[in-house]
Amino acid sequence: MFDVVRGWIDRYFSNEEALLLLVLIGGLLLVIVTFGQVLAPFLTALVIAYLLQGAMQTCKRRGLSHLAATILVFTVFVGSLVGVLFFLLPAVWQQTSQFFYELPRMAKEGQTLLLHLPDRFPELVTEEQVRQWTKQIGDELAQLGQLAVSFSISGITGVMAVLIYCVLVPILVFFLLKDSSQIVGWLTSFLPHRRTMLDRVWHEMDQQIANYIRGKALEILIVGATTYAAFVWLGVNYAALLAIAVGFSVLVPYIGAAVVTIPVALVGYFQFGLSNDFLWVMVIYGVIQALDGNVLVPLLFSEVVNLHPVAIILAVLVFGGLWGFWGVFFAIPLATLFNAVVQAWPTHESAENTSAAE
Repeated sequence: MFDVVRGWIDRYFSNEEALLLLVLIGGLLLVIVTFGQVLAPFLTALVIAYLLQGAMQTCKRRGLSHLAATILVFTVFVGSLVGVLFFLLPAVWQQTSQFFYELPRMAKEGQTLLLHLPDRFPELVTEEQVRQWTKQIGDELAQLGQLAVSFSISGITGVMAVLIYCVLVPILVFFLLKDSSQIVGWLTSFLPHRRTMLDRVWHEMDQQIANYIRGKALEILIVGATTYAAFVWLGVNYAALLAIAVGFSVLVPYIGAAVVTIPVALVGYFQFGLSNDFLWVMVIYGVIQALDGNVLVPLLFSEVVNLHPVAIILAVLVFGGLWGFWGVFFAIPLATLFNAVVQAWPTHESAENTSAAE
């Protein structure tokens, strides 16, 4: 037994770079798990900086210096942030408040619909089942009411957190764009000079994560804007709120689209009933989802490593359970990182072959 364990250790951990990479990954995970809440503004700024790197490179190819490109891209970013804060968020907040105001009426109509199910489908639904369902709906509404009250009480804290993010994140984004080379050079100065495997994993993952973040942000923007335009054209209530939900649902492949279908169907049903307008809402929503999955995703993520759907779902469950929203957002890049590390991990045989080749 000890010989088997010793042979496995010699095969996969005999290389010094492998041990160093293992220590780095373990230390990074420990820092994120321990100080994740504290580092949230920095992580947010890091994601935004990755998003803006493409624009930075474009500006440099047009002949702008690094500082000029940084100022231009940062100015556009701040302008977009101001637009979101003063135009998009008020509209979303208004529709969210209206939705919570209309929620009891929707629930009452839903209970009325449930009460008629035993008469229409007596062989499938009983009155006892209907009573249990209505009781569950009442309990859920009571919990939503408590959540709304607690949210209003903690509103001042939430506003302060938003203000802190609005100040800290742009400052961090500016310096991450301006001094990215110096920051990376300072971090790599602590690593050994001979780090072939580490450089290979780093360059691969830097490209993968950057492509994923920029592609996913563009996908959210396209899907959300298209959904908003379609719902406004159809006259659907809460168009902005539903469009944001549909846009962010692409963060969770397969699962997000299935979950966000429920509120879209409920809002469409309670507004239009079982009419042609409701069917048009669902058909156009289905067309948007089909175009996203079969046209937009292959175009945006052609350079990202393909993962099996089972691996994607497991990554979403694991990392989402560990780090919530950011875990879900980074589930695919982290799974890609794991795959890249496994593929690049040196073994005893590969080390001997490399030495013999040299």
